[in-house]
Amino acid sequence: MQASDSPAIERATTRKVFWRIIPYTFALYVISYLDRANLGYAALQMNKELALTSEAFGFAAGIFFIGYFLFEVPSNVALNRYGARLWIARVMITWGLISMGFAFITGPGQFYVLRFLLGVAEAGFFPGVIVYLTYWFRAKEQATTVACFTAAIPVSYLLGAPLSTWIMDHASGFGLSGWRWMLILEGLPAVIAGVANYFVMTDRPEQARWLRPEERAWLAGELRKDQAARQDVKHLGLLAAITDPKVLFLSAVYFIYQVGNLGIGMWMPQIIKSLSSGLSNVEVGLIAMVPYAVATLAMLLWSRNSDRTGERQKHSALPLLAAAAALAATGLVVDPAPAMALISVALAGLYAFKSPFWSLPGLFLSRSTAAVSIAAINSIGNLGGFAGPYAIGAIKDWTGSPLGGLLVLAGLLFLSFLMTWFARMADGPEPAAGAARASA
Repeated sequence: MQASDSPAIERATTRKVFWRIIPYTFALYVISYLDRANLGYAALQMNKELALTSEAFGFAAGIFFIGYFLFEVPSNVALNRYGARLWIARVMITWGLISMGFAFITGPGQFYVLRFLLGVAEAGFFPGVIVYLTYWFRAKEQATTVACFTAAIPVSYLLGAPLSTWIMDHASGFGLSGWRWMLILEGLPAVIAGVANYFVMTDRPEQARWLRPEERAWLAGELRKDQAARQDVKHLGLLAAITDPKVLFLSAVYFIYQVGNLGIGMWMPQIIKSLSSGLSNVEVGLIAMVPYAVATLAMLLWSRNSDRTGERQKHSALPLLAAAAALAATGLVVDPAPAMALISVALAGLYAFKSPFWSLPGLFLSRSTAAVSIAAINSIGNLGGFAGPYAIGAIKDWTGSPLGGLLVLAGLLFLSFLMTWFARMADGPEPAAGAARASA
């Protein structure tokens, strides 16, 4: 047996790659989602100051995803051309500057424009990193590694809830209210991280000077074996990759999912506030930490089980069923304690869905094709991020409470469960764990 094939080389290389890539991309995604989600906390002060109705706020929250949709695939094509190191640096610097610009808006029109531009700036970041991870990790490791990366979403809410509300209640000066200072202070890290990314990120294993030559050779060989083991996948051009029927089907599933997921996330602070009018902004933030702590743990455990069993499709579907049931029950209760427990279950299901779902394109597409298809699925699906917040806002204006909208979202999540459960992703039996995740 050659030295490069020894278990010692495997352990050392996979450990180095994990600790070099995952914590760093995790931190970038926390910054990304903090800048995207802090709008929900800003609304506790901003809506009154700018005279925004619930429907107007929901529209502004959702228009982000129109810009995201239009520029997602072009951004991912640019990332493939220029490399993750340069392109992700560009993405982060522009979204950080735009996020800070929100502090100076004076009316709804400026709010709408900047939210649209923020979507344009951030487009391509998430699918770009998902594809980037396939350059470094074998198929059998990727559900867990993607979960460790996407766990940044609930963690960003977990950290952002107390941080955002504390800044809003305590920061002041230069004639700017607390919500404006919060947007400035939370947008600045994206600019700093974007500059740093150009010097920190490594595009490909062959360029990794932090690996020994034999470790680089072992990793490159393993990744080639992964690709060679998947002979039955499709290799499609740009247009065919976007319009493949299975890609469009997954886009529809993800659209419906995002209606529920982002509808809840954007309105969470106001939902909590509606359960008890005596809560301060900081108390709202502290309570909001609980569901996201539960969701983080559920995401990691569920994805590890998916890697262990090699099963992907049912691991994608079942969390949607749990989320739908919990949301439906939440819309029917009025007591704060059971309502928060049910929201915790719903978020656990919504986040546990993510990692197994992003394995599904790898069941029928090659790595190069999946790079574009993942961007297409994410961009089309994220239009649900426009529909969800807007729908809850309209229902809140009609009923006087955001809880009524949860029943609508629950029905949509149940539909996405049925679509995922009965879909046929591969032409034959589902591949084993080693083949199922090669391109997600």
